[in-house]
Amino acid sequence: MAQTLSGMLTKILDRVRGSRPAKPSTTRPQSPAKQPPQPAPTPKPTGSRPSSGTRPSSGSRPSSDSRPSSGGRPSTSGRPATGGAAGAPTVDDPSLAGVTFEYNPSLDGDADPGEVVWTWVPWEEDPSQGKDRPVVIVGRRKRMLVGVPLTSKAHDNERQVPVGTGPWDREGRPSYAKIERILDVDPGQVRREGAILSRAHYDDVVAALRRGS
Repeated sequence: MAQTLSGMLTKILDRVRGSRPAKPSTTRPQSPAKQPPQPAPTPKPTGSRPSSGTRPSSGSRPSSDSRPSSGGRPSTSGRPATGGAAGAPTVDDPSLAGVTFEYNPSLDGDADPGEVVWTWVPWEEDPSQGKDRPVVIVGRRKRMLVGVPLTSKAHDNERQVPVGTGPWDREGRPSYAKIERILDVDPGQVRREGAILSRAHYDDVVAALRRGS
C-alpha cells in the first residue's frame, strides 16, 4: 500500500514539473560587429567660375593719358623711334652739295619743302641721343629731305633766322631757324606736319643758308 502511494506521488510531482514553463535562456544575444568609420565625403568644388576678387581692377588698364596725342608734342627719346614708319635716322650734313631748294608746301600727309614738320633730331653734343622737335624743310637731296631745326630760344652767339610764330609751337612763341645745322631727314622719320611756313620766311632761311655755305 505504501509503495503504491509513493508511486502515485512521484507521478504527480513529475507532471507538475513537466507543466512548468522552461526558464528563458540567460545567454545574451551576440552584439553585431562594429562597422569601421566611413570616410567623410569630399566636398564638391563650388565651380570653375572665378570669384569677383580675381578680376583685374580697372586701374590695370593703360590710362588714356599715356597714349601719345596726335596734337601734343612728342616726348624725348634716347634713339630715333620710328613710330611704325621705317627709315634712316636724321643726320647732320653741313654742306649744301646736291641740295635742290624748292617751295611747294601741301598739307597732304607727306612732308614737302616749305613746311614745318616734327621729326627726331640728334643732339649736337651726343648724336646717339636726341628728341622730337620742329624742323623747317627747305629742299631735297636725292631721296632725303633737307631741313633746319627750329628753336624758341634766341641766341646771339649762333646764326639764327627769325621765322615768326606758328602752330608748331603750342605756346605761340617766336621761333628761330638754326641755320648752322643742316639735317638730312628721311621721309619715313617724319612724325607729322606742323604748318606751312610763309614764303617770305622760307626765302630768308634759304638766303641765310646760301650765304653761309
